[in-house]
Amino acid sequence: MSDTATQERSEWRETAVTTLLAIVLALLIGAVLIALSYQRSLDSLSYVFSYPADFFRYSGDAIGTSYSAMLRGSVGSWSAITETLERSAPLICAGLGVTLAFRAGMFNIGAQGQMIVAALAAGYVGWTFDLPAGIHLVFSILAGVVAGGFYGGLVGLLKARTGAHEVITTIMFNYIALLGILSFALLHPAFQRPGQTEPLSDRVRDSAAYPTLGDLHLGILVALGAAALLWWILERSTLGFQLKAVGSNPDAARTAGMSVPFAYTTAMVLAGAFGGLAATMLVNGDRFAISSTLFGTIGFDAITVALLGRGKPLGTVLAGLLFGALQVGGRAMEATSVGTSPDLAQVLQALIVLFVAAPALIAALTRRRQRSAPAAFAAKTQEEEA
Repeated sequence: MSDTATQERSEWRETAVTTLLAIVLALLIGAVLIALSYQRSLDSLSYVFSYPADFFRYSGDAIGTSYSAMLRGSVGSWSAITETLERSAPLICAGLGVTLAFRAGMFNIGAQGQMIVAALAAGYVGWTFDLPAGIHLVFSILAGVVAGGFYGGLVGLLKARTGAHEVITTIMFNYIALLGILSFALLHPAFQRPGQTEPLSDRVRDSAAYPTLGDLHLGILVALGAAALLWWILERSTLGFQLKAVGSNPDAARTAGMSVPFAYTTAMVLAGAFGGLAATMLVNGDRFAISSTLFGTIGFDAITVALLGRGKPLGTVLAGLLFGALQVGGRAMEATSVGTSPDLAQVLQALIVLFVAAPALIAALTRRRQRSAPAAFAAKTQEEEA
């Protein structure tokens, strides 16, 4: 017991240090990009060898202005914190779906499609039915969760029955949801906003909206509750043990009497349900009308959130909050005198995930001794190498 606890603490410490170093390295590279994209810094390069002070002064001003604007824009006020939390909520929920599938040995690339189908279901219940407040919200959320779970479950069923690889099927299901289901639905009278000729849905009724605290809808609490539920499933339930066993070694799990097809199907059903919950953050929380551009890249960002979270519910929550802050703060940088592109936030996200996924690179850059990868990643890596 003591050895196990010591090993877990060591893994958490190593993960935390690696993640922190990844963020620092990403910010350093981002600082270089800011300096080289600022016009005054670029102009000073023409005489940098004769008077280098100008380049470093202009670069320092640009970096300080941009990063301070990012910090203020994401957590510098209550309105900024509200926007960050609301942006993080769908990332956390969708990331939990990717995390769950990952722990079962599967790559869920289909969160985008699961969110689309779930949003249509939750939205339809939200604007069509006239139910009491609270009950209406519950039914709308359940509709989204069930629809997302059903759409994800189809992928799990295909893998369980035919061996179809989930990466291929989830990518194709994303296109079916976006170019087929969503395009058709938004031109159908049941989903299209009355009097609207464009493919745009109505908004859910007040009775189907998440309650608010000031300007913050409380969907973020639901997202945190979903993370706690996933932790319990993975760490305290028999189902979680089966999913992790299949994810670590399906052959050994089958020999032990576990149903691998059941585990694959169940994992994708639950993963799709978390993706469906993410959709309700937009439809019932922010109360956006459903359109082809509503979902952006949330489903794909969820993959990077899960990777940064190292396959752990708590890590996924923290990664979702970080990415939400980066995305919100990235827009604030553009409004400064430096005019740093908000795309820098995406660059920072990519660099952080790159460094986290390559601990050997961090060890080389920081001259740290590389240690073993966390168990959640080690099992999958061994499976891929086999």
